[in-house]
Amino acid sequence: MSASAPAPPGEGAQLWKGARWVTAVLVLAAAAFVATTLVTCAYHMATDGGEPDTTTVVRPTPQVVVAVRDLAQLESTEYHMERVVDLKDREQRMFGLVQTEDAILLIAVGDVSAGVDLTRMQDGDVVVDPDARTAHITLPQPEILSTRLDNERTYVHHRSTDALARRSETLETRARQEAERTLTDAALEAGILDRARGNSRETITVLVRSLGYDEVTVDFAGE
Repeated sequence: MSASAPAPPGEGAQLWKGARWVTAVLVLAAAAFVATTLVTCAYHMATDGGEPDTTTVVRPTPQVVVAVRDLAQLESTEYHMERVVDLKDREQRMFGLVQTEDAILLIAVGDVSAGVDLTRMQDGDVVVDPDARTAHITLPQPEILSTRLDNERTYVHHRSTDALARRSETLETRARQEAERTLTDAALEAGILDRARGNSRETITVLVRSLGYDEVTVDFAGE
């Protein structure tokens, strides 16, 4: 058997270098694959395959009672009303050559109640005769007791600010205040006080008669 021919000089070294290069490439490819897999997994864990969950956090703050008032009001009439408030702030720019606006259109829904404030009654406003079973009561004049906006149904329909206008952060607050004022005026024009007067007289009459008085007269102060 003939002996194998000896390898040319340097051939073993070249084979070793080639093997090292192949190993290095495999290692780099494996590292790249692992890194890509980790990044992909981290992305899916972060996004959870959809929109991120949002949590609203309301920080509790101290509660402070600034006033206490005892109420004795006979609320006899309530009107449910709606109003459109168109409020604008107009500004002059460039020496009056340009007029800009900051505007809001508010759809206001609220309730206006009227009745009598019984705390305003004075000595002598209630005169009774148990033997004759009669009573004479003088009530304060009816008045607007409250005007309340329905925050769930009151909303801003439109808000616009011109390019050169200054946007007012209090415009919506002023629109709501204007809504309350105009709702009160509208209720007064619709005769809410007259209706409250009649309802208050009827309520007090029925209440006093239930106490055993047969003849009950209810008047209002100043009449």
